[in-house]
Amino acid sequence: MKKQLLIVALLLASATTSWAQMPQDAIYMPKKTICAAAMYGRSNWNSYWENTLKRENFNIGTHTTQSASLMAAVGLSDRVNLIVNVPYIWTSTTAGNLMGQKGFQDVSGWLKVNALQYKGFSVHGLVGASTPLSSYIASFQPMSIGMGARSVAGRVLLNYKHPQTGLYLTTHGTYTWRSTIRIDQDSYLADGHVYNTNEVAVPNAMDAAVRVGILRRTFQTEVFAERFTCVSGDNIRRNDMPFPTNNMQATTVGWYGKYQPHNVGFNARVGYVTDGQNMGQSTSFMVGLLYQINLK
Repeated sequence: MKKQLLIVALLLASATTSWAQMPQDAIYMPKKTICAAAMYGRSNWNSYWENTLKRENFNIGTHTTQSASLMAAVGLSDRVNLIVNVPYIWTSTTAGNLMGQKGFQDVSGWLKVNALQYKGFSVHGLVGASTPLSSYIASFQPMSIGMGARSVAGRVLLNYKHPQTGLYLTTHGTYTWRSTIRIDQDSYLADGHVYNTNEVAVPNAMDAAVRVGILRRTFQTEVFAERFTCVSGDNIRRNDMPFPTNNMQATTVGWYGKYQPHNVGFNARVGYVTDGQNMGQSTSFMVGLLYQINLK
């Protein structure tokens, strides 16, 4: 009977003296430099995939997830950065009687290392982790603000940037391990079986992306394609609610841009889910305000 909004918070953006810096790029804050970012995001969908069947649910109408996030990127060295993000999430629908949820979601952190640099080519390793900041109800899909699981992720990122034009190509692959969660039920049905426990296994996940763009002294612009998929899990049963055990998959295309001539700057991101499974076909956008602090 309804569809989960898919997760995620996706972080996004901060800047160095004049660059944006994220876990998806090959840009680094210089040593003893911090960039703070305040971001607002919004995601909407009115159709979703129940397994692979695309459908609407007029008991929900349009589902909206909004987020307000604070992010900081810290230059531990010129080749090692720490990125931390704290999002506040709230959900709503235009129809039906499901109550929207709100609260702090999961605090997440990434440690990014420039492992190899040769002319315009570079290899980067990233380790990330997240944990819930509040006791939100993860099983109340699609209104929940998150999945409620602790996670650890490993990412390899490859980048090539042309020295003269600033044209770049970036690709990365990630594997995320997610913990079990506890729900306010004595039993639940998943993958055709009844489990007489309140402990739920949330599927691990993988993602990959390709980004093509231009990075210059005061601005950055890129187009991207991203693929997210769980490595296991079941499907939403016909006319039923989504559940944390579902195998969610999505292909997203979009654009990201940033302008920062001095310490203050701004950025924006738009995305559209072109294909999916067990999740909503969402259109999303994000805008952010950036401010750099030089501790030197």
